[in-house]
Amino acid sequence: MSWYENALIYHIYPLGFCGAPKFNEGGEPVNRLEKVLDWIPHLQEMNVDAVYFGPVFESVEHGYDTIDYKMIDRRLGTNEMFKHICEKLHEAGIRVILDGVFNHVGRKFWAFTDIQQNGQNSPYCGWFQNLNFGGPSPCGDPFWYEGWNGHYNLVKLNLQNPDVCNYLLDAVGYWMDEFKIDGIRFDAADCIDFNFFKRIRWFCKEKNPEIWLMGEIIHGDYNRWANPEMLDSVTNYECYKGIYSSHNDKNYFEIDYSINRQSGANGGIYRNIRLYNFVDNHDVNRLASTLNNPNYLSTCYTLLYAMPGIPSIYYGSEFGIQGAKQGGDDSPMRPCLNLSDMDTNAPIYKHIVKLGRIYRAYPALRTGSYRTVIIRNRQLVFAKEMDGQTVYVALNLDDQPFDCQFGTHFGALVDVMNGNAVRVEGGNAFLHMEPYSSMIIVHDDIVNHQPEQQEAPAEQLREIHEGQHYRHFKGGQYTVLGVATHSETLEDMVVYRSDADGQVWVRPKAMFMDKVGEQYRFTLLDD
Repeated sequence: MSWYENALIYHIYPLGFCGAPKFNEGGEPVNRLEKVLDWIPHLQEMNVDAVYFGPVFESVEHGYDTIDYKMIDRRLGTNEMFKHICEKLHEAGIRVILDGVFNHVGRKFWAFTDIQQNGQNSPYCGWFQNLNFGGPSPCGDPFWYEGWNGHYNLVKLNLQNPDVCNYLLDAVGYWMDEFKIDGIRFDAADCIDFNFFKRIRWFCKEKNPEIWLMGEIIHGDYNRWANPEMLDSVTNYECYKGIYSSHNDKNYFEIDYSINRQSGANGGIYRNIRLYNFVDNHDVNRLASTLNNPNYLSTCYTLLYAMPGIPSIYYGSEFGIQGAKQGGDDSPMRPCLNLSDMDTNAPIYKHIVKLGRIYRAYPALRTGSYRTVIIRNRQLVFAKEMDGQTVYVALNLDDQPFDCQFGTHFGALVDVMNGNAVRVEGGNAFLHMEPYSSMIIVHDDIVNHQPEQQEAPAEQLREIHEGQHYRHFKGGQYTVLGVATHSETLEDMVVYRSDADGQVWVRPKAMFMDKVGEQYRFTLLDD
């Protein structure tokens, strides 16, 4: 399993995040993007695995009108500065994903300006889609060309031209070699030639088999782009819409249907793809401006973290900030933010931080199969299951409490969102859900470590450290050598050695600390 299948991603639109000028007027670079270094502890608190940077290449205006694919936009800083940022993020255990805008370029792109200067004598006439000298362009050029989606400030590249493909691959290789980037998000992927994706996949995976390739797809069959020959993942716009509209319409049947259609254990059409999930981004209104009721924020984010796929947080939305398009102006969704101005005591922020801890603790929550347990218009209970681990997720979007029960094979359960025990009797779990609430229910609470809520001795639930001695419930004595992270699932693993024969063992931390019947599997002997 690759790193991105377990990842939690943080999305930044750099030009907005940094408060950069709207237009690139040239001049000396200004290292505005360095401010992201101050956000690293914040990202770590949220358990973020990777930062996806929107366009950072030199551009005319908004980043999607590229001028130079090998230069950081001077409004953001220099290549040297960005290399330092990548190094610091990597040192913090956070990977780097860049936005690859390879479908179109800006009108100041060097090959296009060569045509403006040299006309039909330019060697780059074949670099652009449907360029011809049969008439003027809407921008006054003595030639016509195809603009992306009718926008003539975005000149569409001819990706069937080998020279164009070679140029773009060379740029990608530069960012992989010099900046050690870990992933690429492909803008307007639905417009890009499939052969280009096949070639770039081979190129990138040859350099780094673990690089993540994700495409922006709004409509269509995601399998056309996300498959073993092309991309690893695509944007899940179907469930983006389903998350907010199922809340606004008080209809959980909508999102449950979409999830089962996509990733359900009984034949989901995308069950082999880890789709990129989100509730807002740089192109759509902020979630807090989309929901009819702000009380839905917490249940939306619980659903985002718990549903199949890769969850992503758009910068600032963890604080519940608002932002909506005003006419054709996208800037309200792309504000300049300073961490010092953010409210880290906001309930939604604390909720999201807790979700990050839970997401990291339970592999089944990240990559387990989806099974609907209870479905009502205003309530949804589902299970995520993998390798014997089961996580139940319960959502109540109603303004009234809700009580329900469901069958379970566990004798004891706890809601790790608050550490409270769930009543289990006769093979049934009994839930009492408060209005606008969500629960994540497991057998073993390895998140809260609150002994009074788990009826366990404090010494049993505290963090495990190297050198501590434990007795196994069958009598053997062991010394803990350390706690490691599984390279594929990111699960915490306890490495311990038998004091009798020196044999070294590895066991998931959750299992190491749980009970066998009424007794603990391992009991702490001393400090």
